[in-house]
Amino acid sequence: MSEVKASEKKLIDYRSENAVAIIELNDPPANTYSYEMMRQLDEAILQARMDEAVSVIVIRGSGDKFFCAGANINMLKEVTPEFKYYFCLHANETITRLEQTPKLVIAALNGHTVGGGLEVALAADIRIARRGAGKIGLPEVNLGVLPGTGGTQRLARLLGKAKAIELMVTGATIDFDEAQKLGLVNAVFENENFFEKVLEYARQFTPPHRASKAIGYIKRAVQSGLESSFNEGLALERELQQQLFTSQDSKEGLAAYVEKRKPDFKGR
Repeated sequence: MSEVKASEKKLIDYRSENAVAIIELNDPPANTYSYEMMRQLDEAILQARMDEAVSVIVIRGSGDKFFCAGANINMLKEVTPEFKYYFCLHANETITRLEQTPKLVIAALNGHTVGGGLEVALAADIRIARRGAGKIGLPEVNLGVLPGTGGTQRLARLLGKAKAIELMVTGATIDFDEAQKLGLVNAVFENENFFEKVLEYARQFTPPHRASKAIGYIKRAVQSGLESSFNEGLALERELQQQLFTSQDSKEGLAAYVEKRKPDFKGR
């Protein structure tokens, strides 16, 4: 089997509205990903990154059963070990591109979020789940493998070493309310009109409500700073702050504060 020659089926839906790019994993019912889906996801991430009208990216799964169940197991059974290696490498590169894009990324967990699906969600900045819609976890140990698309690294950085190892070696999947208590999920929204509520939440981070450039730089400072020494992180913070001082939104924010009015940010 050669995944490079896979069907050109549309596996990622992309649209943007009101400064929010919506990326939907579209291979129901489980929205499992293949090399072709990852290629399309990579393209959608770049499209959102390069679109100056987009301030926030929201990623979700098609339907209401799964956000994503991870890699397509049937595909993995058929390909060579070498292909699996390069498939995982490309998936890592794609998810890292999402993580490093200097725009806020929100994962809308509309259903089960397990295995590689959680690994995609871990690359988001904020995770919002639909109450009672499914389970979340990294159960790869039950297949005799490890979470190989960033799961071991991102989960440990998010939850701490001991809890992350416990969840992965037991292969446990938990409900979204418990995940929120652990800090794995930022918020759990009620079932009714879930995605509309997520979009409403996302729009608070777009102009004119927020200075989206500042939000992007905050993300860059945290993402890159945590992988550096403390002093290197401080240096990056200073440089990004200096760039923001020259922005139009910085001038608007300071003027609005002095004039005791609500700022009207433009994202510039």
